[in-house]
Amino acid sequence: MTDLNDTIAKVTQRVIDKSRSRRAAYLDLMRREAERGPDRAHVSCSNLAHAYAGALEDQATLKATSGPNIGIVTSYNDMLSAHQPYGRYPERMKIYAREVGATCQVAGATPAMCDGVTQGQDGMELSLFSRDVIAMSTAIAMSHAVYDGMALLGICDKIVPGLVIGALRFGHLPAIFVPSGPMPSGIANKEKQRTRQLYAEGKATRDELLASEMGSYHSPGTCTFYGTANSNQMMMEMMGLHVPGSAFVQPGTKLRQALDRAAVHRLAELSGTTTRTMAQCVDEKAIINAAIGLLATGGSTNHAIHIPAMARAAGICFDWDDLSELSGVVPLIARVYPNGAGDVNHFHDAGGMGYVIGELLDSGLCHGDILTVSEGGMADYAREPGLDDDDSLVWRDVGPSGDTDMLRPAAEPFHPDGGMRLVQGNLGRACFKSSAVDQSRWTIEAPCRIFEDQADVVEAFKLGELDRDVVVVMRFQGPRANGMPELHKLTPPLGVLQDRGYRVALVTDGRMSGASGKVPAAIHVTPEALGGGPLSKLRDGDMVRLCAQTGALSTDADLSARDPVTDPTPQMGVGRELFAMMRMHADGAEQGASAMLATAGL
Repeated sequence: MTDLNDTIAKVTQRVIDKSRSRRAAYLDLMRREAERGPDRAHVSCSNLAHAYAGALEDQATLKATSGPNIGIVTSYNDMLSAHQPYGRYPERMKIYAREVGATCQVAGATPAMCDGVTQGQDGMELSLFSRDVIAMSTAIAMSHAVYDGMALLGICDKIVPGLVIGALRFGHLPAIFVPSGPMPSGIANKEKQRTRQLYAEGKATRDELLASEMGSYHSPGTCTFYGTANSNQMMMEMMGLHVPGSAFVQPGTKLRQALDRAAVHRLAELSGTTTRTMAQCVDEKAIINAAIGLLATGGSTNHAIHIPAMARAAGICFDWDDLSELSGVVPLIARVYPNGAGDVNHFHDAGGMGYVIGELLDSGLCHGDILTVSEGGMADYAREPGLDDDDSLVWRDVGPSGDTDMLRPAAEPFHPDGGMRLVQGNLGRACFKSSAVDQSRWTIEAPCRIFEDQADVVEAFKLGELDRDVVVVMRFQGPRANGMPELHKLTPPLGVLQDRGYRVALVTDGRMSGASGKVPAAIHVTPEALGGGPLSKLRDGDMVRLCAQTGALSTDADLSARDPVTDPTPQMGVGRELFAMMRMHADGAEQGASAMLATAGL
């Protein structure tokens, strides 16, 4: 293993320095929380009776306090394919706990909405703020103070970051995240993308489109493209919060069951100790590792929002300057759809996270000395799990990449940088996922066409109004305007325009996430348009320049001489009005776009 890269060391030290006071305050709070709990001997008998009444099979063990009691926070529902397997997890986890003299109780549940279902629909405007709701739900679940550890069941987009944020407020306890794995591979991703574009052009029927989509999203498990859900699982490995190698093992397999069992056993072992609590594991180096993993694998741009938010919950300050500087030295060593042809199952079979982490460690490109839930630290995550002849869980060396079109050594990467670039100028600051875009399209300069509703973009496309070089500006999509929805409804028409030979880009204060595809985009523009941000002063026809090479996001127009357009009236329906308080108090995308963290002073 070589010495840590100088830039990574510098960024890490900068994060430590600027976090010093907030991190100290957080750790002090965790020390105080540890001193007053969760010793059930100090909880009143009436309280305990309520806590134990429903646990008929475990009442004697709970009463005797002879072993740790693990609180399960679950995001199960059977509408979300990735979370459908969690329905049976609690009953199995209770059995695994009893094997080692421990107990498990479902402490509570969190909402878990599917961005795939709400994509392009009004409900997507609730998606980002569901992260705050999940964090608060986790806090409610753990507030009963009768648990010695946390088992966190979550996979998808806002759910894992929300669980992390909520669980960090109980960081005096140990915690392990327990994934359920991806669904088996369906139709080829390029075929799915082709059908979507044919439908956008009116050359495929709705029945043909639905058949294509069902061929891709077809059974329980995480969607197999490398979007936010699977990027979450990568980060939990990079932060050492999984049993090593858990991320991409499919549900319903013997290996999946063995890993779930190992998670409960390990959590029982850690519970009651003070050496590997969540607060200790999630430190500045762990946050840096999460960002490095994101860059090395071309993960979801949503994490440019989630990583700062998770960091804040642990008293750590991390921003886009840190992410961009890391991106300059972390090579892109994985290409997983939509950045490549193969999906996460192919990625896992080619060596997966064990290969990625091994390469990063051996090249001095991530922190190998962080505290993890596994005894051997990050070195354990550079191996892959398997079963021996008697179905016992073992870990093996990964070896070389099984597919160099998907995984390459750090010394021979797909690209020398991490593909997540900060662009900025007189239109604000934004993220550009260069790893998903052909380098010939890293610079787009064209007149802009301004929209405030996705449906209007689609209609303009159908009318042929966008058949030209154009920068589509989609504004009033920020957290304070409408909750910062993802805008994937725009991907097929913009992709068609690009395929027709036009120079096309998207600039928005909304989100596009890890499934944004091949069209160059400046996303998460901050400050957002609402309240007078620069996008609110653009007019149709203004020349806009977006360049990932130079980091430019600018216009030649004199914005200082213009008044902003009127802020739109917030929409009602689908429960959006219930989130008005969150929109009102949300901070910017670079700070994590959270009303909860902003109002808590974190």
